[in-house]
Amino acid sequence: MDGLLYLEDGTVFRGKGFGYQTTNVGELVFNTSMTGYQGILTDPSYKGQIINMTYPLIGNYGVSEIDYQSKKIHAFGFSVRDISFRPSNRHSEMSISEWLEFQKIPGIYNVDTRLITKAVRNEGTIKCVISTEGISKAEAVSLIDKEELRTDYMRDVGTDEVLHFQGTGQRVAVMDFGIKRNILTGLTDRGCDVYLFPYSATAEEIMAVNPDGLFLSNGPGDPEACTNGIEVTKKLFPKLPTFGICMGHQVLALAAGGKTYKLKFGHRGANHGVIDLETDRSAITSQNHSFAVAEEGLSDIGMKVTHLNLNDGTIEGIRHNSLPVFSVQYHPEGSPGPNDSNYLFDRFVEMIGNSKNA
Repeated sequence: MDGLLYLEDGTVFRGKGFGYQTTNVGELVFNTSMTGYQGILTDPSYKGQIINMTYPLIGNYGVSEIDYQSKKIHAFGFSVRDISFRPSNRHSEMSISEWLEFQKIPGIYNVDTRLITKAVRNEGTIKCVISTEGISKAEAVSLIDKEELRTDYMRDVGTDEVLHFQGTGQRVAVMDFGIKRNILTGLTDRGCDVYLFPYSATAEEIMAVNPDGLFLSNGPGDPEACTNGIEVTKKLFPKLPTFGICMGHQVLALAAGGKTYKLKFGHRGANHGVIDLETDRSAITSQNHSFAVAEEGLSDIGMKVTHLNLNDGTIEGIRHNSLPVFSVQYHPEGSPGPNDSNYLFDRFVEMIGNSKNA
């Protein structure tokens, strides 16, 4: 099966196809993680994107039930240097090629993933076509011209109904913009009584469960397109201890009156260094985002920068000067990736307790 990756600037990469025989159009991004491909592909934050892995060998430990971060693959395609068709892992249930075929997602291998990564770094956001159907360059050009990239996938990648994960601790309302399974686990493992709300939920519906705190999840797309999330958060964060991550971090900033902007090529991987300016300690973090919070005007809306990215100096965390409200740009549960920032869940639970006792 032939594989083709066509970039909107006219660059063509030809390799071998794996997974499902189909054609998709999406935003080309790269991920620097060495492991965790199953968690990456099932992260809803990748909805609409075609992922190019910088690590050369993918699939050697197969696919297993324990590594899902949602019910299905959300990425539109997968580009790798080489794949393993014969995984070695006692938990493995199928190969990555069999999995992508089952999930109806196209993959391409035997391509120069370093050159693809350089293209994204040099050009920034790139629309591309991935195909395992043997289409021509002319057909790829036609698809590029016709297909528009969506920026509002956070509206439909989450739950469709309110879900309750019963616990004996603090009651936490979670706004679902595309949450990963292990982020919910980070709350339930600490005994939280969790209510997961769909994107369409109103502030009144959320307050009706009498929450002790508010959690804003990760998710795909442009945070400015998350209009309902911004409006609901604007009403709730002055009333409830609030913790936002990734998309939730950006939504919180916008709800408070701040600004966001699109990075040239985003941060995606499990090896991004972040420094906590308040403790002077650094951490290796797992990240997946195209947008960042702007520093301009943060002090005017009562927000303080707490974390910075050690690679490019972009904002990785903020907190409110007087309210029990904070957020970070990365994924604190590190699935896939390191667990350096798990303590943030403890900080959130403790913050709720202190607020109730104040």
